[in-house]
Amino acid sequence: MLDVKDLKVSYGAVEALKGISLHVEDGEIVSLIGANGAGKTTTLHTITGLVPARSGSIMFNGIDLRKAKSEKIVTFGMAHVPEGRHVFTRMTVQENLEMGAFSLKDQSGVGAMLDKVFGYFPRLKERRRQVAGTLSGGEQQMVAMGRALMSNPTTILMDEPSMGLSPLLVKEIFSIIRALHEQGITILLVEQNAKMALSIADHAYVLETGRITMRGEAHELLHNEQVRKAYLGA
Repeated sequence: MLDVKDLKVSYGAVEALKGISLHVEDGEIVSLIGANGAGKTTTLHTITGLVPARSGSIMFNGIDLRKAKSEKIVTFGMAHVPEGRHVFTRMTVQENLEMGAFSLKDQSGVGAMLDKVFGYFPRLKERRRQVAGTLSGGEQQMVAMGRALMSNPTTILMDEPSMGLSPLLVKEIFSIIRALHEQGITILLVEQNAKMALSIADHAYVLETGRITMRGEAHELLHNEQVRKAYLGA
């Protein structure tokens, strides 16, 4: 599904990614954990074409993503839920969601996609006419996730979906991630809540200062003493 090899990214003289490799199989949840500044967001931005790679390869279903622009990548079946949500604050919830469907060739299917999103997020249906900037942080996160779903993706990259949310909303967001997974959507998850991320993932990678330092099955990393001390507060 997604195969990243020896990816290097620099911001000027600063090397943000130092040759990382990761693999995501069809239907998996793969978590990428690490401290702030480790390069997690840069990894997602590079995969989706927002940041150029200096070297390495990014293959998605046999397509070389390094040769594609961001707006084209979404048409391949990959959606990105960015860190910080980035909703269109002056537009309504429904208008935000409809923006996510810009890549659909058949616009007659937008209504069906809206119904599907509202099935995952009933609260958004209640607030479909509300201006997105007036929503709570948790509701804005739902809008960002719903907007990504509107492109009917096979794969979603999620960047810190629980950031700034109450424990109750974190549980709600992660239950929706599980539901998406059960529907066959492949997920690459960057998440500060390492315990939650590892508890739902199939495989995981630990990123430290631009390098992958550990990889393996998520449940094994969840109980790894080094990971527990560094990221799980144990």
